[in-house]
Amino acid sequence: MNIGWIRECMRTGRVVVSFTHTEKLRRRRIELATIQETIQAGEIIEAYPHDPRGPSCLILGHTASGRPIHVVCGTAGIETLLIITAYEPDPAEWEPDRRTRKRETA
Repeated sequence: MNIGWIRECMRTGRVVVSFTHTEKLRRRRIELATIQETIQAGEIIEAYPHDPRGPSCLILGHTASGRPIHVVCGTAGIETLLIITAYEPDPAEWEPDRRTRKRETA
């Protein structure tokens, strides 16, 4: 997966949102327009090429208002992007740059 392909899928409407996560997105107040904005301005910060469900990745982007959003996406067939989930990075789990996971302390 690469960001160019992901953006092209968003631009051309070749995208589906995981049914199991649509309610979570509503509760988090994240609309499809927010996801589109995040992807257009974002970058892949983690790639999961060997995910058992198919290749996927984590994108970090910011809305025009500066809201940081993580979007997890994968593929739904050869030509379609699957939005798995989106959320605001939790400061307890992510460093201030929102791209680096905090390490667990023993």
